Amino acid sequence: MKQAHFYDRELEMSDRGPLRDIQEEKLRRLMQEVPASGFYSEKLRAAGIESSQVRRIGDIQALPFTTKSELAAEQLAHPPFGRLLTYPLSRYRYFHQTSGTTGAPLLCLDTEDGWQWMTRCWGYVYGAAGVTDEDIVFCAFSFGPYLSHWAAISGARHIGAICISGGGMNSEQRLNAILVNRCTVLVCTPTYALHLAEVARERSIDLASSALRVSIHAGEPGASLPNVKRLIEESFGTICFDHAGATEVGPWAFDCGLGEGAIHLNEAEFIFEVVEPENDRTVAEGVKGELVITNLGRTGMPVLRYRTGDLVEMTTSPCKCGRRFSRIKGGVLGRADNMLIVRGVNIYPSAIDNMIRSIPDVVEYEVEIRRVRGLDDLLIKVEIGNAQPFQAIRVALLERFRAELNIRANIEVAASGSLPRYEFKASRYKRIT
Repeated sequence: MKQAHFYDRELEMSDRGPLRDIQEEKLRRLMQEVPASGFYSEKLRAAGIESSQVRRIGDIQALPFTTKSELAAEQLAHPPFGRLLTYPLSRYRYFHQTSGTTGAPLLCLDTEDGWQWMTRCWGYVYGAAGVTDEDIVFCAFSFGPYLSHWAAISGARHIGAICISGGGMNSEQRLNAILVNRCTVLVCTPTYALHLAEVARERSIDLASSALRVSIHAGEPGASLPNVKRLIEESFGTICFDHAGATEVGPWAFDCGLGEGAIHLNEAEFIFEVVEPENDRTVAEGVKGELVITNLGRTGMPVLRYRTGDLVEMTTSPCKCGRRFSRIKGGVLGRADNMLIVRGVNIYPSAIDNMIRSIPDVVEYEVEIRRVRGLDDLLIKVEIGNAQPFQAIRVALLERFRAELNIRANIEVAASGSLPRYEFKASRYKRIT
């Protein structure tokens, strides 16, 4: 039977009232630093707001939203870091950047205090998954200048665990390192976990008999999708945990393993809102909307009311683990900007991923999106294993698309090894114009 684990049990078990008091105390400290940011002092002045007026959680709704495009434009206008910093450059120690897949990468700096806050946020992720100083953590990342990779290592060291970097290794070398060093925890994207499992099968490596007991996944929706989670757990013999974060704000959500697909928002270190993407109004609990985040501990490069673009459904219902933090059902449901309209039906890629992963013999897939009479039409290419013939898989997928989404997709078989494999975020959707 699964057991509840904690990083800071007393704080995580706090009632909503005391938790709100903690958030507001941190908010007031944060707002004392904000005027030193030229970017935010200008935004607040334009909105007619003094930072000293923002003292309670309800007050932040008077603040303007912040978007990623705004932050990127600020750095282009005032290179290299924009007017986003609140301290002299000499106080900063850590440099990271976003991947830049949708434009110029966003550059982020952290002070020593800010980095310690970042590692504490990871402490909640590891703590909830039951990771301790007895564990050996393997981070299967390439280790470019990406915050999540380095923060995951620092977070593991923060809780006292040994952490091994998989940078500079190919998949076979990483599998060997996991086995030889008897690693007990794997950290990577869900897509890359499934690829590692594929390589292990090709090499006749039985991962389920390894020392691995926990896997933690982020970077894309997946680890909260039932079929993806099941595949990872069966392949590795682990308990699979979801996690969410962003370079702009830090690690903001974690999985306790008892939430039945709902993961916790770290309300000890962030303030969360959910708004309607179209009109910016706050939605009622249980209504899907766009997640907005204010981080409370990164005072050297604060982000106020950051529009994540992530669609979520928030709930404050009690969790079996005993935490009172709010949760989001099913993790991140998708992106507000990547919804597909297929024959009049709104679909998010995570729904397609969950359906395809319900058929274990699908090794990898890719989706081509074509415009047919003004609507998106789907062509799905699948690589398959040896357990079932393609025609049986095709019929099963067509039936799932019809039953669950009420649409018809086109399914084609792809040659073994012909589709891309992904180490970081998967990019399986190709729009054909």
